[in-house]
Amino acid sequence: MEGHKKTRLSWVLYDFGNSAFATTIMAAVLPVFYYDVAAAGLDENLAASYWGYSQSIAVLIVAIMAPILGAISDYSAAKKKFLRFFTYMGIIASILLAFVGEGDYIFASILLIVGTIGFSGGNVFYDAFLPEIAEGEEMDKLSADGFAWGYIGGGILLAINILMILKHDWFGIPNASVASQLSFASVGVWWFIFSIPLFRNIKEEKKTAVKREKSYVSIGFSRVATTFKALKQYKQLLIFLLAFWMYNDGISTIIKMATIYGRDIGIDGNSLIAALLITQFVGIPCTFFFGWLAKKITAKKALLITLYAYVGIVILGYFMSAALHFYLLAICVGVVQGGAQSLSRSIFGRMVPDNKHAEFFGFYGISSKFAAIFGPFLFALVGQLTGSSRLGIVSLVVFFIGGIILLRFVDIDKGVRDAKRQTGTEGKVEIKPQ
Repeated sequence: MEGHKKTRLSWVLYDFGNSAFATTIMAAVLPVFYYDVAAAGLDENLAASYWGYSQSIAVLIVAIMAPILGAISDYSAAKKKFLRFFTYMGIIASILLAFVGEGDYIFASILLIVGTIGFSGGNVFYDAFLPEIAEGEEMDKLSADGFAWGYIGGGILLAINILMILKHDWFGIPNASVASQLSFASVGVWWFIFSIPLFRNIKEEKKTAVKREKSYVSIGFSRVATTFKALKQYKQLLIFLLAFWMYNDGISTIIKMATIYGRDIGIDGNSLIAALLITQFVGIPCTFFFGWLAKKITAKKALLITLYAYVGIVILGYFMSAALHFYLLAICVGVVQGGAQSLSRSIFGRMVPDNKHAEFFGFYGISSKFAAIFGPFLFALVGQLTGSSRLGIVSLVVFFIGGIILLRFVDIDKGVRDAKRQTGTEGKVEIKPQ
């Protein structure tokens, strides 16, 4: 029991550490540094385009790699090795960002792409460990704990980094640019420190060695094709994936486009940063709350509550006109964002066959990565055709309504039984109605 506690704590601490990459580098500090420093001298629109291209390339690479890496991981029983590889890739890229100077936008773009691959690729294997260290309702709680402590870790370092940038003289730092560079390096150090417990304490499930006659790349591609066919055997899992793809598209777009939307309606940069911190820290207790709520009313009902709340959020976004409204929006997002993400991960984990953890979590990963493409595209297209970004933001309601409709058709209880039946373990785990 003590060993299980240590392993689960180590798993949660990894999220505590790597979430700093999402907050400081992906969301808050690097975008501003890229515009003001790395892309200095470029036309403003061109700088924004290069940033967008960099994000798109990273997302595309990760989306293509995710199912392949998952399949290879299951075949070789090497999730821990792959997790370590991608973690170090992200850590090194973060630290190297400290050496990006004025006009180094190409260098910055390359490091952003490499870092994002490390961050997202690592999460494929990190997520795949969840069903190995927790079962049933324990997965709901542990998944929620991971997201909640991710909010805490990412939020703490982001707060420190913003303080360093705004009050750089307090720290003996000459200017905000140098403070930003130091903040990138701090992400790498922070991520490394909190990944150590996981690499020391997590144990890979022992599997019978399989003689390999093909390269891992060939095996990976062939298993991707096999997995597509295998999904037909797991109808409930497939429906859930489609639902997740829909509503996560909306969630991802809100995360990525909120700052641009806020600027477009005239909200100042300091208010946007403050709102991001609000979302981060409101998310901490609320993610724990949804982990608790899932036990009381079932995970599916708790997840549906978060999605109905998102419908309200996009409608609120349409009418938003002042910084106060943006703060309110940030609070609302903080309340439901972590709950929606953690419950999605744990519900999916329950319906995944025991011998296909990494492979199927690869598909889970590809869903969330491709979600970063369609939502922003719809937002931009509607805004361009109508001349109103307000209509762009409210158009996201279609993703949440579609996700809600599909999710209502998912029978989690049956999905769990299907997974157990395929692996010959049906009846060994008590299944409670969901």
